[in-house]
Amino acid sequence: MPRATGTFTIDSWEPQPYDEAEGATLSRVHITKTFDGDLAGTSTTDIITAIPRVETSAAYVGFERFTGTLHGREGTFVLHHTAGGHAGEQTLSWTILPDSGTGELLGIRGGGQIVNDDGAHSFHLDYELG
Repeated sequence: MPRATGTFTIDSWEPQPYDEAEGATLSRVHITKTFDGDLAGTSTTDIITAIPRVETSAAYVGFERFTGTLHGREGTFVLHHTAGGHAGEQTLSWTILPDSGTGELLGIRGGGQIVNDDGAHSFHLDYELG
């Protein structure tokens, strides 16, 4: 299975809290990113975050539409995000939504991980084209 690696920058982060009840704040966040490396292009992402008032843990889920190239193949696809963390330990994974690929990325499937190292973001994505 091919692996794509690289980095991304967050170009915009627009949180909109919608539930600030005791215990945790729930927000919808709209994000735009630029990818460099084997995956080169841009994306728009919408996530739902849950952050306790103490801020020692957090979680989010969401969807991201990537537009660009993957190892030189042009198209789009959708990523499903799942992430959580507690006391400095993080898990950030994504899977490609089956049947969401377009163009030369038609039939793409797979998944990978995101690494957030004090604000520097890198990724790997294992994928198949079918």
